[in-house]
Amino acid sequence: MLDGNAFEIHLARSGGPAPKAPGGRTPPRSDPGPLTTEEPRTVAEIARRSAHRYGHRPTMKDVAARAGVGLKTVSRVVNGEPGVTADTERRVQEAIASLGFRRNDSARVLRKGRTASVGLVLEDLADPFYGPLSRAVEEVARAHGALLINGSSAEDPERERELALALCARRVDGLIVIPAGDDHRYLEPEIRAGVATVFVDRPAGLIEADVVLSDSFGGARTGVAHLIAQGHRRIGFVGDRPRIHTATERLRGYRAAMEDAGLPVDEAWVSLGPTDPEHVAATVAATLSGPEPVTALFAGNNRVTVTAVRVLAGRERPVALVGFDDIELADLLGITVIAQDAAALGRTAAQRLFRRLDGTAEAPETTVLGTTLITRGSGEIAPPEGT
Repeated sequence: MLDGNAFEIHLARSGGPAPKAPGGRTPPRSDPGPLTTEEPRTVAEIARRSAHRYGHRPTMKDVAARAGVGLKTVSRVVNGEPGVTADTERRVQEAIASLGFRRNDSARVLRKGRTASVGLVLEDLADPFYGPLSRAVEEVARAHGALLINGSSAEDPERERELALALCARRVDGLIVIPAGDDHRYLEPEIRAGVATVFVDRPAGLIEADVVLSDSFGGARTGVAHLIAQGHRRIGFVGDRPRIHTATERLRGYRAAMEDAGLPVDEAWVSLGPTDPEHVAATVAATLSGPEPVTALFAGNNRVTVTAVRVLAGRERPVALVGFDDIELADLLGITVIAQDAAALGRTAAQRLFRRLDGTAEAPETTVLGTTLITRGSGEIAPPEGT
């Protein structure tokens, strides 16, 4: 677990003496040698020893000494302030280039009470949906001179909590969270302390906060209504676990579309659960079996859609499919989808976050972004005659 107060790093050092060079001197070593005895050290201790082993990072004092000027003069040059002659600035810049000096932005922003960093807690960094979302957040952060730090919760509420609090302990100015859990009261002290917080894709649990969502209910309702318009009456739904807000909203949209059309729902057609390929494949196969199998499927997210495509590809009888979330190569495969704009979600959430940081945002608000039905063929397959 990340510890917000200090890291404890355990290293070991070599045992035997180094061989002597001619003249009795011990040659410098780039290899610390075999690790033998463990010795716990703090980060500060490691840093002190590493400075000797790996070299000294130049400071403004070093630049001042090299250029033959005062520390304040170096500070003025580094920060682009007036009051320095052209010749003095040239000498300072030459010293900076010679030493490889870099300005310590961390110290500078901390003096202003901000770290110019933003934390992003995702569900899964490997999920294609979160790539454009994360990139959009990063672009907005960059435009505000801030660094983005992200990590994934793996849909584990405790891991989400640990990661969010670890980011707060590292003094991020704001958090954007895709919730794994449904109780976010643990963030109340951080929000009161000034950490701007926005939830995206799913709402916050048990606290008032800014939220940016896609219209999961409306999108699913549109997708299922589209299948009904093709003549389907037996439509299956396969979605994520029931504790996930988007899964239950999409199921609600499915039921609403069926009710709008006056169609009954056989609970054997409906499944909320894990989205690993094995489970989804078994679930899809079950809905397609029996005396009255479904003639169409609505897939509740991109992972379900991918597995459903694989299952349906091996069947002789065509089955219509609409998936929630676009997927890579869906255009080539002819997959009809309900597309949500992941980049717009991230961008809107980040813009809201920086308005909160700038003090221009007022009461917490929920923003719902629309979805788009993209017809490519799989959702336009008609049911077999007589069904």
